[in-house]
Amino acid sequence: MRTIFILMDSLNRHHLRTYGGDMMQTPSIDRLATQGVVFDNHWCGSLPCMPARRELMTGRLNFLETPWGPIEPWDECLPTELRTQQGVYSHLITDHYHYFHSGGEAYHTLFDTWEFERGQEGDVWHALVDAPQAPAGARGRSRARRAYWVNREFRNPQEDLDYPTPRCFARAMEFLDNNHTADDWHLHLEVFDPHEPFDCPDRYREMYDDTWDRYFYNSPDYAELDPEQDDPETVAHIRKSYAGALTMADVWLGKFLAKMDEYDMWEDTVVVLTTDHGHLLGEHGYWAKNYMMVYNELARIPLVVCAPQASNAGARVQSMTTTIDLMPTFLDLHDATPPRHVRGVSLRHLLDDCEPHHDAVLFGYFGKDVNLTDGKHTYCRQPVPGATVHHHTAMPRSYSDFIDRQTLAQAETGVFLPTTHGVPHFRIARASSRHKNAPDYNPIHSLQVDADQNTPIHNATLEDQLARKMRELLTRHDAPECQFARLGL
Repeated sequence: MRTIFILMDSLNRHHLRTYGGDMMQTPSIDRLATQGVVFDNHWCGSLPCMPARRELMTGRLNFLETPWGPIEPWDECLPTELRTQQGVYSHLITDHYHYFHSGGEAYHTLFDTWEFERGQEGDVWHALVDAPQAPAGARGRSRARRAYWVNREFRNPQEDLDYPTPRCFARAMEFLDNNHTADDWHLHLEVFDPHEPFDCPDRYREMYDDTWDRYFYNSPDYAELDPEQDDPETVAHIRKSYAGALTMADVWLGKFLAKMDEYDMWEDTVVVLTTDHGHLLGEHGYWAKNYMMVYNELARIPLVVCAPQASNAGARVQSMTTTIDLMPTFLDLHDATPPRHVRGVSLRHLLDDCEPHHDAVLFGYFGKDVNLTDGKHTYCRQPVPGATVHHHTAMPRSYSDFIDRQTLAQAETGVFLPTTHGVPHFRIARASSRHKNAPDYNPIHSLQVDADQNTPIHNATLEDQLARKMRELLTRHDAPECQFARLGL
């Protein structure tokens, strides 16, 4: 068995034709959807980038225990399990630079071999002491990123292969050239696009008639839309820029799929395509992610699986699935067994039958709301004001550096989680927080009649049912005691 996992960052499924969108030109994703199984009810677990990736490696929810951070010493991870149980060779190709910066330690070394294509977003790559400045009037997150402007100096903006995502696909095609006759391998092909900044050669944006010329703007701040600056033309420009970056990635995905055609690989290779989370492009009055409620555009994500002889090929599956299911699925495909602490469930059976899978799933950010969907409703349970949450780690790294010494000096040490195989770790107290513009109640929305989440339901009986289900799932997922207390459960 050979498996290929294609992970594209920040795919908003609501803009994909496969899921009813009408703007984005993605014929390669459409091709996979046509020949594979499309999962209509797939949800993320932990947001954003590195929390999602730890889940993909471990098959466990990350956000109940820890924020953005490395692989932990007790984690039982997909590449290691594939290698030790079945001798499966694993290879990582990525331009996701967070794997190689603070807070992303010990992911890439799980693989037998790995390749890193450089230059995305704020990747501190090229050495240039006298950095160029952003153009006058530039706006958004790119404006103040020194590394972004340095890296642009070394790029031909009209050449695809000067962008990291096309280079990742090119390296993946080389992998197929070298290994298409081999068996028992797993390729983790991960590209940063269409994550911001929404960069690509002009011809891709021109496919969407983007004529923007007001000022440099390719990456909105993580903030609400500015009523003075974010008029409909500005929103349209950002969406077209996102579309251009996505279409560039899709073109190179198509080249990769053509290489699979060339080597007639579809009869003995499984291809899985998904994302870590969505991205708001002005929906609900917000840009991006992280600070607002976890709207459906962020949490309900695309998943397509192309497997040989799958009975459901070309069909759509309504069974509820989630990010943590992918790790045990890949193990299952290679006839390996999930470790006992894995809480995801292999979705391999859904490739042939439309059976029940999960009755409800949890998702969210560390220390913020905990969210649940049962397939009928979404439920956002907010923390009690002033409540404490605990960060559990033996690898005290954060997004930018080590957790500061004063915080670590005040942390408890011991064995607090039942899943660490007795490994002592830090337990660090932090204050819970609510999402921006949070109301004074726990929002419930109907997925059937209010998928855009505009009209909250106020029903005490329904909330009691959803709260009981949330408590049940927290127990099922080995949630620390602080989660029950801080959520009033």
